[in-house]
Amino acid sequence: MTLPARPRRHATAADLLAIPEAERFHEIIDGDLVPKATPSWSHGRAQARMTARVSDPYDRPPGRRGPGGWWFVTEVEIALEPNQIYRPDIAGWRRERLAAPPTELPVRARPDWVCEVLSPSNASNDTVKKLRTYHRSQVPHTWILDPLHETLTILRWTEGGYLLVAAGGRGDRVRGEPFEAIELDVSELFGDEDEAGEPEKDDT
Repeated sequence: MTLPARPRRHATAADLLAIPEAERFHEIIDGDLVPKATPSWSHGRAQARMTARVSDPYDRPPGRRGPGGWWFVTEVEIALEPNQIYRPDIAGWRRERLAAPPTELPVRARPDWVCEVLSPSNASNDTVKKLRTYHRSQVPHTWILDPLHETLTILRWTEGGYLLVAAGGRGDRVRGEPFEAIELDVSELFGDEDEAGEPEKDDT
């Protein structure tokens, strides 16, 4: 006699939060508790560069220096569905939708923009599984940074699926919605020091 298979138990927010904070670099993807890849130098560099580029003009109330109007965070748990709790590499919310930083964990407010930085070991999670959830949750803008191939892909939500609105590689400059006020040098996102000037002279 064959016994019926036990129903699969999906991981929950409680399972995720039970992991000590210092060790909690995990996501719940399709009900499975999945560790995030250990960031490489190129991954961490791309994440830091992109965060700096969008935060400087946008992460403040509107009407001050730069366009403003956004909140940004890195590596914060966001619950989009009961079995989908992610830690996007960077996430942003329009301040007109989110008047103050949320205090709950995981965050329940749907972001207006996410940026995922790919790692070879889990790229399919970011480009397939998580992208499907972002679409179901109607995240308006999703960007994908690929340090291996040094590319930036910019996607816009539409009812039928995400629409590719811009893409660039090394040597390209891109203005991508919703941050059209800034021009991004794709090479600089992956570590080129294009802003470096001439070495200082030693007058001694």
